[in-house]
Amino acid sequence: MSTRTALVTGASRGLGRAIAAALADRGWRLVVDGRDAARLSAAVGTLRRPELVNAVPGDVADPAHRVALATAVGPRLDLLVNNASELGPSPLPKLADLDPGDLQRILTVNAVAPLALVQAVLPALRAAHGSVVDISSDAAVEAYAGWGGYGASKAALDQLTAVLAVEEPELRVFAVDPGDMATDMHQAAFPGEDVSDRPAPETVIPALLALLDGDLPNGRYRAADVTPAGAAR
Repeated sequence: MSTRTALVTGASRGLGRAIAAALADRGWRLVVDGRDAARLSAAVGTLRRPELVNAVPGDVADPAHRVALATAVGPRLDLLVNNASELGPSPLPKLADLDPGDLQRILTVNAVAPLALVQAVLPALRAAHGSVVDISSDAAVEAYAGWGGYGASKAALDQLTAVLAVEEPELRVFAVDPGDMATDMHQAAFPGEDVSDRPAPETVIPALLALLDGDLPNGRYRAADVTPAGAAR
């Protein structure tokens, strides 16, 4: 069997880094990105067999960067993980105070860019009958004060994911809510608080691998509801 290829965005830290590490441990060839080139390079250096990792620093909201990612992927792509996300201003503002420009940036990174990246690599995904994993949030379905912009962007991503699954039946397509995690993004959402009591991003990996390895139907899943055996509780 040929080496499988995955594209993981936002892989320099947090959940994206944990996903990249798990796939590298399985021997996957990786294309990874992140906005901070130095941090991305440092993250790649910790992965098993870094020679199989192509780091492409940049912003997923930049069309030229998405072209570079698609070029790095090549003709076949087994897995696309749209993990890169934009929280917005910190502290999180109420909708009455959310600058429309900030909302536009949030929507661009969290909803428009993932779809544009899917479009860029769709021929490669189709060639491999690959999988798409879009990282969502409980803020997409729950009303939390201050989370209106971010939640709206993830709700849009959920709907895009659901429609993609209908329109591309040869692909496996999932939206995954990983739950609260001890990440830089969660820390930015709660400035001045200690979020280290949240689960580490690595705790989400068994559920993600269960989705990839199992036969669950396309759809939206909470990581907490997916067992390591790949069946929903």
